[in-house]
Amino acid sequence: MLIDIVEVKPLSSYRLFIKFEDGASGEIDVTQIVPFKGIFAKLADKKYFNTVHVNKDIGTICWDNGADLSPCVLYEMIKH
Repeated sequence: MLIDIVEVKPLSSYRLFIKFEDGASGEIDVTQIVPFKGIFAKLADKKYFNTVHVNKDIGTICWDNGADLSPCVLYEMIKH
């Protein structure tokens, strides 16, 4: 079951507050799931990392360089 992300807020230390359409929410430490290499290399720049936003068309968070994270993975991290 795919549940869309409806809100994201950047926090300190590469953490994000994420809220899903079913009301589930929590904080994610992106350093635990993303190596800052390849398409994710730009995210190492904290200022760029903070430009994260929700792409409503695909129901997940992304950055302008095309990097995105699976909402399923993020949902599981928050629920457990």
